[in-house]
Amino acid sequence: MATVSCRGTSGRYRFIEKLRAEIKVVTLLKFFGVSKSGYYDWRERQPSARAIEDVELKKKIQQIFNENKGRYGSPRIFKALRKQGYCISKRRVERLYKSLNLVARVVKVTYSSAGTKRFLASGENLRPEGDVPKEKNQVWVADVTYLKVKGAWRYLSVIMDLYSRRIISWSLDKSRTAEVTKRTLRNAIKKRKPQGQLMLHTDRGVEYRGNLCQRVLKRRGIAHSLSRAGKCTDNAHMESFFHSMKAEVIRGNVFKTDEQLRTTLGSYINKYYNAVRLHSGINYCSPMEYEAIAA
Repeated sequence: MATVSCRGTSGRYRFIEKLRAEIKVVTLLKFFGVSKSGYYDWRERQPSARAIEDVELKKKIQQIFNENKGRYGSPRIFKALRKQGYCISKRRVERLYKSLNLVARVVKVTYSSAGTKRFLASGENLRPEGDVPKEKNQVWVADVTYLKVKGAWRYLSVIMDLYSRRIISWSLDKSRTAEVTKRTLRNAIKKRKPQGQLMLHTDRGVEYRGNLCQRVLKRRGIAHSLSRAGKCTDNAHMESFFHSMKAEVIRGNVFKTDEQLRTTLGSYINKYYNAVRLHSGINYCSPMEYEAIAA
């Protein structure tokens, strides 16, 4: 080895470290059968135009992911980018999405029972094929789900317009009663002012079969369709909404007050789900956007 002139122990250490690194590189180059000059040319080469574009796209993907609070997977981000004018392939978005180690917020949702058996009175499923209507205010779907505040159950009653998937009315209460579902229904009617034939599809819960709700339906000429006993898939769109809502905003959060839960639900449903969130079933539009296009 050639004699090296360097002052002090620190200088010798730096030289040894440099030499050790150089030996390692040479060994790797020999192992992979590539030339030293080719390696250094590659290392000094400027990034390609596509690589530079990928960097900018990653920033945009991360921005969309953050704006939607981690709720979007690569398919929705791909649609969001296309809607913003980006000419990009789905596969490229998937690749960049994975390279950022992003994982959409998906939580396994379990359904609790309050211990009350389903009300199995007579009634007919008026939409056995599960067809989606061609216009708004033709078919509404409704259901009730359970949420917790400081360990105590709260009951969320929701009505959706099946055409656009828009949540048109919701109520949060401490009790699961016919009065709550009646209030939700009346609010929906007041907001939408439906004309012509309208159908409300629900499960066989007693709150929908009770006189309070039935009187409103009959007075407004609204047909009542019921899911078949034990067939939760008959009301699949409402089940899907509850699944998304719980996965994206409920699970993992602890609500200490009713007002805190109500504010969170209002922000999610009114400002995000209805106005912003892209839905695969309606051509990756938000419900409000889908209704606006139809108008």
